Amino acid sequence: MKKYTKLVSWWFLICVLLLGSCQQDDSDNNVTPEPDGSELFVSADVKSTISKTILQGYALTAGYGRFLPAIKYDVTFYKFTYKTTYKDNPIEVSGLLAIPQNTPNPPAIVSAQHGTMFADADAPSNFPASFTGFELFAAAGYITLIPDFIGYGVSQNTFHPYYDQKYSALTVVDMLKAAKWYLKDANIAANNNLFLVGYSEGGYVTMAAQKEIETNPAHKLTLTAVAAGAGGYDLTGMLSGIATTTTYVNPSFLAFIIQAYNTTYDWKRPLTDFFQEPYATNIPTLFDGTKEIDAINQGLTTSPAALFNPTFYANLQNPTGEQALKKALTDNSFLDWVPKSPTRLYHGTADESVFYSTSESTYNRFKAAGATNVEFFPIEGGMHRTSIEPMMTNALPWIESLNK
Repeated sequence: MKKYTKLVSWWFLICVLLLGSCQQDDSDNNVTPEPDGSELFVSADVKSTISKTILQGYALTAGYGRFLPAIKYDVTFYKFTYKTTYKDNPIEVSGLLAIPQNTPNPPAIVSAQHGTMFADADAPSNFPASFTGFELFAAAGYITLIPDFIGYGVSQNTFHPYYDQKYSALTVVDMLKAAKWYLKDANIAANNNLFLVGYSEGGYVTMAAQKEIETNPAHKLTLTAVAAGAGGYDLTGMLSGIATTTTYVNPSFLAFIIQAYNTTYDWKRPLTDFFQEPYATNIPTLFDGTKEIDAINQGLTTSPAALFNPTFYANLQNPTGEQALKKALTDNSFLDWVPKSPTRLYHGTADESVFYSTSESTYNRFKAAGATNVEFFPIEGGMHRTSIEPMMTNALPWIESLNK
């Protein structure tokens, strides 16, 4: 009997151990892998390798002559496709990845954000058919990422969420994470420095990405420095200027942001709520992705009073009018955050499209809130299209001084 009892006891012990082992294995199999960027990566397709001589020609043609001494490397360009989030769902988006060849040391990474664009053909991933100017950072020796943004490239069937802070930030952050994973997987060396650069809408997107990275440590990204130019950081201030000016030379920007908010936030309001005819009827065709800024401006009017529905225009100046729009503009401005990373702001003092005062007021607010690493560089006499080159030629030596 004792022998039988011992035998049963041993079998019981073995079963318990086996059961525990199986349960442990099942538990291990159910553990969610730590996100490393691979979950965002879709593809990286080589487009071409372009010599520094040809890139110097691009620079001269596009008006970046002062950038020529910095162009030292041939560059391999990739169409880079990755995933981000839009309206709580994953969406595939794209951009341009540019890798300098034969650098003496592993290069730093620069994420460069382009200005407002309207034509699908202008998406950075269409390079060399398109050219933003930021490709030249790769020729200067930096691994350069230029996101198309939601609404361009492979996501061109989605209306671009223009001046939406959340989607602007995530489009950059998710490309960075996917690209960092890809570079490691492809054994392409990079150093630990990370810079953000952007101009116009890209200046705004750059600041949105900076805020997201600095306030959300879960991204596991650390910024070295940020250079942002002529972005509409203070959208409430921009609204005040638009509501009181008699002439605005780029009405395409005004129609774009209202159409974007109406779509992004599912307001589903008829365009006649915002615009007078014939503009309300024509705007969907003007923003169909086939037209450049000048053609869109010609299809509108430079008089805000003639462009906007009179009731809507009056409500822009009425404190109780158009509350949904004003709340969206407030939420998408940078009113309660201060940069931590070294940051330079740039703006042309004669900017006719994005008012100089928006950078000035943003800088003053940052300093008043205790920012110690923010500098402001007014570009004297600079207009919107003429100030990007002075910004780039100032920002590059600064970036190089920090790339240690």
